[in-house]
Amino acid sequence: MENQMKTTCLHDKHVALGALMSPFGGFDMPIQYKGITEEHNAVRKHVGVFDVSHMGEVRVKGPDAYKYVSHIFVNDVTGAPDGQIFYGMMCYENGGVVDDLLVYKVNDNEYFLVINASNIDKDVAWIMKNAEGFDVEITDESPIYGEVAVQGPEAEETVEKVLGIPVKDIAFYNFKTFPIDGEEVIVSRTGYTGEDGFEIYGSHDYIRRVWDKLMEAGVQPCGLGCRDTLRFEVGLPLYGDELADDITPIEASLSMFVKLDKPEFIGKEALAAQKAEGVKRRIVGIELEGNAIPRHGYAVEVNGEKVGEITTGYRSISTGKSVAMAMIDKPYDKLGTEVEVRIRKKTFPAKVVKKRFYDKNYKK
Repeated sequence: MENQMKTTCLHDKHVALGALMSPFGGFDMPIQYKGITEEHNAVRKHVGVFDVSHMGEVRVKGPDAYKYVSHIFVNDVTGAPDGQIFYGMMCYENGGVVDDLLVYKVNDNEYFLVINASNIDKDVAWIMKNAEGFDVEITDESPIYGEVAVQGPEAEETVEKVLGIPVKDIAFYNFKTFPIDGEEVIVSRTGYTGEDGFEIYGSHDYIRRVWDKLMEAGVQPCGLGCRDTLRFEVGLPLYGDELADDITPIEASLSMFVKLDKPEFIGKEALAAQKAEGVKRRIVGIELEGNAIPRHGYAVEVNGEKVGEITTGYRSISTGKSVAMAMIDKPYDKLGTEVEVRIRKKTFPAKVVKKRFYDKNYKK
């Protein structure tokens, strides 16, 4: 049975806590515990923990590891110190996105790729296929790792005190490996919330122990519901909404992660052409007047004509405004442009704004 729902190593703990469970990326995942607003605010103001064990992990090792990662990744990892992390995309030849991911540099001959849950099988197949001719060994380590994300202004204090892991010196977008309980645990200063925080990768048994310690210490468990509201407010994309096989990083307004001055990589020609010629559409922010809530797939119109559609929309918990990210045709993508959002039979006035609705609070 191929379609059987997968579960993470923490599944029974979510059920025991009474979490609302729902399918996401092929996994049965917690959407909320106490409620999205309460969990969202815990992360913005204090600290919360997410089960992100559904994410995929792929290890690339060998003499050609650097050359190979450079070949499949749009960002430039050249000259990076060991322990640095890069955000970027893997693209098809036409510039469409296979997935967005994090690349952890272990050393010149070893990289650790963290990919989206819903894309694991597709990504691994694509990564393997494109490794032909490179002296690398590729291992899908997704089944081995559990992962939690401890996020919020009190994350550092919580990880140090409750888990006893010295993380003060880990810089933003860097990681360290710690020998704990006879295994190598990876801890990175990363997250998907716009707040300071850490992502911890370890065996299923270790991650279960970490979860229990955090629960005993009273840390708020958080579901995927507020993971989405948090990432959305700070303008972070979600694969399937703001990025897809038919949406390029340039159209997603993420060209800062596409380094065209590095050697050949898959999709480079298409992306270079888009950067040179400009795109016909791109992801922007939209703010609605009043209380109407824009949702994924709703049309954006100008004078009754459709000029785009909403990719993610919410009543922002942190700002109280009705805002959205939307894919909009040029020239309607300019800041301040007045548009309307169609919600069922009515349209609501809106305008184009920056797609970061709330400022990130990362540790400098």
